[in-house]
Amino acid sequence: MLKGKVHKYGADVNTDVIIPARYLNLSDPDELAEHCMEDIDADFVNRIQPGDIMMATTNFGCGSSREHAPLAIKASGVSCIIAKSFARIFFRNAINIGMPLLECDEAVDNTQAGDILEVELSKGKIKNLTNGMSFTAKPYPDFMAEIIAAGGLIEHTIRRLASRRS
Repeated sequence: MLKGKVHKYGADVNTDVIIPARYLNLSDPDELAEHCMEDIDADFVNRIQPGDIMMATTNFGCGSSREHAPLAIKASGVSCIIAKSFARIFFRNAINIGMPLLECDEAVDNTQAGDILEVELSKGKIKNLTNGMSFTAKPYPDFMAEIIAAGGLIEHTIRRLASRRS
C-alpha cells in the first residue's frame, strides 16, 4: 500500500520540464532528483517527501524518450504517478525502472494538490483520504506488475534468470 501527499500538474508535462536537458549529462539518480521539475515547479524538491504521489491530467511525459525523466521522479521520492493519460514511451520507460503509473480520470478530476491518497497497486484502488472518495484504475497485467514489484526490468530479468539456474 502506497500513501502520500499529491503534487498535481496539468496537461502535456514534457520530459524537458521533468528533467531539463541541461542535466542530461548526469546519470546518478540522486543528482537527477535535485533538478526534478525545476523548470515547471522550482519548489518541488523542497516540498516532496518520500512516498508522495505525483498527479497530472493528460499526456504526462510527452516529448523526448529519455529515461532520465522517470528516473528523476522516482529518485525524488515519488511513490507513483496518477494521470488521465501518459505518453507511451514515458509509460514504458517508467515501468522499465519500476516506477508505478496509474491511469484514472476520476481520481484526477476529484483530487486536489495536497490531498492524501492511499494506493493499492495490485488492485488499482485509489482512496482519497482527504475527501473520502475512492476510485479504481485499471490494474497492471501480471507481467508488468512483476516488473514493478522487482524494481524494474533489469532486476526482474536478473531474478528470472537466477530462478532458472536453481
